[in-house]
Amino acid sequence: MSLFCFLWIPLFYLFWRSVSRHTAAKEVWAFIFGSIIVFVQLFFGPFIEPGGFGFQRWLSGCVDIVVIPAFLPLFVYFCLVKFRLDQETANYVKFALVWLLPGAIIRSIFWSTQNDPVLLIIVPLLWTAIAVGVPFFISLTQDGRLSVVISSCLGILATPAMAASSYWALFSNRNLWGVLLFLAAIAPMVVSVTLCWRSQER
Repeated sequence: MSLFCFLWIPLFYLFWRSVSRHTAAKEVWAFIFGSIIVFVQLFFGPFIEPGGFGFQRWLSGCVDIVVIPAFLPLFVYFCLVKFRLDQETANYVKFALVWLLPGAIIRSIFWSTQNDPVLLIIVPLLWTAIAVGVPFFISLTQDGRLSVVISSCLGILATPAMAASSYWALFSNRNLWGVLLFLAAIAPMVVSVTLCWRSQER
């Protein structure tokens, strides 16, 4: 399981590069920032104490484990694009995946002692669901129609929330809810990958 956590993000990054037509993002900076963030977290420890199985556990999963690690690079890259610091074609997914590389490697080592499938398998998949799913909704906001923009904004908020809730439910042994929330969280990623794959074949 620790090997899966170690390899999933690098392998998915290579896969995404093969199916994506976007140009390279600022990948060196993404790796540097990702390394800094993960070492800061290791030095200072969790920002939210996990607690038991209630809201504090959900919040800890959101901030320290699932959502912020994957959502922060998307926010940083949004700022780069917004302030025109990246003149290339917006490439949120690659930037986020490269940012996640050092975190996945370091966490696979630290989490291997716990041998917890939720941490070592589900969490890397949820990172990918956010890193790919949120940019998918961001791209839909370019449609211009109000209904599509509103739905996309809701998707941007719902995907990380469902990812954090899936982690919390599976950690709390609420397996049915955990699986349903997990499937809902990864659905935008599956759609995005399928569309990229089909466009590549044309």
